[in-house]
Amino acid sequence: MRVDLFDFDLPEDRIALRPAEPRDSAKLLIVRPGEAPEDRIVRDLPSLLRAGDALVFNDTKVIPAQLRGIRRRGEAIAHVDATLHMRVDADRWKAFVRPAKRLAEGDRISFGHEENACMIGALDATVMEKGEAGEVLLAFDISGPFLDEALHAVGHIPLPPYIASKRADDERDRADYQTIYAREEGAVAAPTAGLHFTPDLMSRLEDAGIERHFVTLHVGAGTFLPVKADDTADHRMHAERGYVPAATARALNEVRARGGRIVCVGTTSLRLLESAAAPDGALGEWSGATDIFITPGYRFRTADMLMTNFHLPRSTLFMLVSAFAGLETMREAYHHAIDTGYRFYSYGDASLLFREK
Repeated sequence: MRVDLFDFDLPEDRIALRPAEPRDSAKLLIVRPGEAPEDRIVRDLPSLLRAGDALVFNDTKVIPAQLRGIRRRGEAIAHVDATLHMRVDADRWKAFVRPAKRLAEGDRISFGHEENACMIGALDATVMEKGEAGEVLLAFDISGPFLDEALHAVGHIPLPPYIASKRADDERDRADYQTIYAREEGAVAAPTAGLHFTPDLMSRLEDAGIERHFVTLHVGAGTFLPVKADDTADHRMHAERGYVPAATARALNEVRARGGRIVCVGTTSLRLLESAAAPDGALGEWSGATDIFITPGYRFRTADMLMTNFHLPRSTLFMLVSAFAGLETMREAYHHAIDTGYRFYSYGDASLLFREK
């Protein structure tokens, strides 16, 4: 499909730089194919679902994956920024670096020295491979929990480019850019639909008889990369690692068998379930890397509904929601959202989409 079919104009003032307070006070746009959009708030979610429905959350936890470093070659020094996006071993990460042209295989990079002088020598890495679009493979001198501790000491929360270009990250982001149920460290971007949930909302959902189940997809920085191709067939997705527990798979199969609805919280949960599902939609325990790219024409096998934020023009995520609810439906929904003051992107408002039949 032509990528320009997924383009739209978005005023700069619609980009949210901070989340709503409290989180569940954000707007929620209800999108049913063939019907006019309905304006609600996230706190209304229990009344929009039915007892026996199941919410599927991504419990990945964002790590401070934005690093600032110095590359030395003899007397020559270059400053580089790296965003870790997928762990491949205890001491190795794939990362996007800027400017990539300053790096070559074998180069040594010292990270975090400007932020924390006591860490000198503690977070150094070697460039093992160079790939496309500024991607490199970094091998750190320390590994496992020691590497994790060092990242927390010198790393920054990797805010999306459309926020980072307008302000620097701060301590508030360490809490704001994390779901309340995050527990599995490894993401470099938050599963942002989940940012709207509060303890009170979770309690009211439970009281309403709505189940909650968890999967893990470690969201990578590739989620922010623009689609540069003119046709969707020419775009390559970056892989992300995920896990569907056996208990979650079994519970969701039971929900479907008794007529309940599966409601994915976030495109990451949906992409993971679709990666794990059998042709008939049955789920089983699953782990691995997925680079699934969903565009209109895709036949969904798992979710009946999708809660998600508002996405970038020409992005793979806007293509996914257009596949889920219909391209024309989503164009109309986004037009309504822009006209009525919805806030967009990671810290913005949410939508609840019903799948196009």
